[in-house]
Amino acid sequence: MINPNKSKKIFLLYTIISIGFIIFLGVMLLLVVKPRNLPSLYSKDSSKAMRGNIISADGFTIASTTKLYKAVVNTKYIDPLKKELFIELFSIYSGMKSSDVKKKLSKRNGIVVLSYNIDEKHAQYLKKLSYELRRYKVFLSLTNPISKIKSIHGLSILESGESREYPYEKLLTPIIGYTHKIEEDGYTKIRGVKGLERRFEDELSSRVDALSQGKRDVNGYIILNKQSFTKQQIDGLDIKLNIPAALQVKVEQMLDTMKIELKAKEIIIVIMDSKNGKVLSAASSNRYLPKKIRKKDYPSLNSSIIEYSFEPGSVIKTITFALLLDKKLINPYDLVNGHNGRFKIGRKVITDEHEFDWISAENVIVHSSNIGIAQLAQKLNGSEFNEGLKSFGLSSKSTPDLIYEKKGSIPNSTKLNNEIYKATSSYGYGMHSNLMQLIRAYSVFNNHGKMTTPQIVDSFIDENKNEIKIKNDEPIQVISPTTAQRVKKILIKTVNKGTGVKAISEGLIVGGKTGTAHKVKKGRYINKYNTVFLGFVNDATHNYTMGVVVNEPKKSQFAAQTAVPVFKKAIDILVDNGYLEPKIIK
Repeated sequence: MINPNKSKKIFLLYTIISIGFIIFLGVMLLLVVKPRNLPSLYSKDSSKAMRGNIISADGFTIASTTKLYKAVVNTKYIDPLKKELFIELFSIYSGMKSSDVKKKLSKRNGIVVLSYNIDEKHAQYLKKLSYELRRYKVFLSLTNPISKIKSIHGLSILESGESREYPYEKLLTPIIGYTHKIEEDGYTKIRGVKGLERRFEDELSSRVDALSQGKRDVNGYIILNKQSFTKQQIDGLDIKLNIPAALQVKVEQMLDTMKIELKAKEIIIVIMDSKNGKVLSAASSNRYLPKKIRKKDYPSLNSSIIEYSFEPGSVIKTITFALLLDKKLINPYDLVNGHNGRFKIGRKVITDEHEFDWISAENVIVHSSNIGIAQLAQKLNGSEFNEGLKSFGLSSKSTPDLIYEKKGSIPNSTKLNNEIYKATSSYGYGMHSNLMQLIRAYSVFNNHGKMTTPQIVDSFIDENKNEIKIKNDEPIQVISPTTAQRVKKILIKTVNKGTGVKAISEGLIVGGKTGTAHKVKKGRYINKYNTVFLGFVNDATHNYTMGVVVNEPKKSQFAAQTAVPVFKKAIDILVDNGYLEPKIIK
């Protein structure tokens, strides 16, 4: 027979064990369900992709992007006895003044951003410093009042944005353009505003950010294995130009000197390979620092090469003459009455700087006779003249590589049927064009009658350093090769015996045409001028189309005294730097 007391004791024991087991299960369940501040078994690391570079033809980086970092520290975790040590070390590694660091730390107790603009080199230094500061226990281990878990919050170096750098400062502005900053989720990004920076925004922009995630080791680093995930960073494409930096520097320096000498508002120049359209130089005397644009720089932000539209003046005579010659409406040896420098068409009186009695048709170009070309142009009907000017690319976009181009204008066919409009248009009044359009038009005379499109950008370079060439537009046959060759000879004669004599260069073939035109203000001509010289320079193997515009020269109103000397100095630079080899017979 079982003792009742013994049974009670056994029951009580089982009850206690059961309750204890239930409590144990409850605690275990609570530990599983309750959120805990345990270190994650996984880690993730990301890095922002960067904007592409702009590189010159000779390999110099004209525009690049650097990452910016911010330094963050929680002042509560800095050991008060080692605070001065932290300040001094951070100052040394970051390049900031220790007084500035101290001032920032004293502003608040908690999370403090010491700097938002730390470059990549100093960021690497500070990351190493962060590790050393932990090792030397500059930061305290504090208990979280909620989780009751001890932790250390040291110095954190985090990506904060990117900065656009221009190592050669004003070089190639305003062609290269400039950028501005925008904020995206607390990260500073760069966007193009003008020039190449804006035109190729899509190509330059970063494409894929880097990302790595997976299990972490005891030091917090990602274990790279089959279970981890990695996405490679893909930066924006680099842009390679046809313009060599070494040549561009010398052309810009020359323009700076000539601007002072000629007392001009601005001088612009374009040098292009006549056969393939590659632009070797596109320069202005008015440039700016892309990172430090001042109010006085505002007029220089536009690229005058395409955004300054003006009445081209007498350089249009060559185009008018070529249209007449190509349609066999004139012969170069036809005689034209010069009317002794004064001729009336309708109510319009046309004058020449030099008086002529009779002059040959080709000498109308050589000696730049307004009266002569005005009479010859009457042989064209309005439609022929209008379509002919269009065929030379006037009033249409000149290059695919720049934006915000002012395409200018030409009179319509109806207006050009009027003898006065026809006369004034024949020598470049009553229409507007920009320098790049004129460069493209004049390439016709140095390329067998074919018009080439100016090409500033040569190629894109991807993340694997593969070069992706940009195909240029096929040259357009504007006039016959025979006509082009004849006009070319006349332009050479213009340099050797006419208004362009100051461009003569021994051992080289140089041809061109001067132009001078009044400026227009509020619909009226004023006593200010643009002077222009358009032409070409060739040696045995190179063919270059060149153009110069001098805006408001005070030294002289004549292109022969202003634009032509600039053209000649550009030829000298090409020779000195091996782009032309004169054939000099001793």
